[in-house]
Amino acid sequence: MKRVVFDVAALIARVVTGVIFVAHGVQKWQGGLGATTGMFSGMGIPLPGAAAGFATVVETVGGVFLILGLLVRPVALLLLIDMIGAIVFVHGHRGVLVGEGGWELAGALGALCLLFLALGGGRIGLDGLFGAIFHRRARQRVAEDELIERRRGPAMGPGPSNVSVRHGGAEDAYPAGAAGPMTPAEPGMPAEPGMPGERREVPRQPSAPRTHAGGLDDEDMRDIDALVSEDQPEHRKPPNR
Repeated sequence: MKRVVFDVAALIARVVTGVIFVAHGVQKWQGGLGATTGMFSGMGIPLPGAAAGFATVVETVGGVFLILGLLVRPVALLLLIDMIGAIVFVHGHRGVLVGEGGWELAGALGALCLLFLALGGGRIGLDGLFGAIFHRRARQRVAEDELIERRRGPAMGPGPSNVSVRHGGAEDAYPAGAAGPMTPAEPGMPAEPGMPGERREVPRQPSAPRTHAGGLDDEDMRDIDALVSEDQPEHRKPPNR
């Protein structure tokens, strides 16, 4: 709510300030650059030709830009410099009231320009419109990058994991792919010479039953081994044939 109030107040202040500057700039245009230069020279303003051209262009074009809300901060800086020059060289020593040639009007306009320079012109204007479009496109690019990374992650697979190796009860960790003690992965297989009691623990993945010659699977082979073994387990049931 506060942001909306600021945007509306900034819009009103911008439009009013811009109309005042445009009116003074158009007045200088209509009088002609030569007449404005002569007036500035009579006021004791240094470099009256350059000062007249600067004031005429900045007040006219800058006022239009303030009304539209375009490049508010740079325009406000130029208009503030214009008003400071007017106060220092023309109105400062004449008091406050504008009827006596004082700095009342120039000071008020300069203060408004200082506020626009510090706070901007609000979201209701061309600056706010272009800024919203830019931020929206930036957010879309960020979202697209995150989506690409999220899709790319499963396709690339998990990163390197640690594998635990036990040496007689002690457990050491070796990164996958690194040089370490190589031990059989399947229990029941003989260990390599020189490495007794070493057992490498790796995650076991479920696999489909293997089919042997004659159409026998692993279960059938275990039943046959149990039958021909001298130490046949008592709980083992004979295979059904």
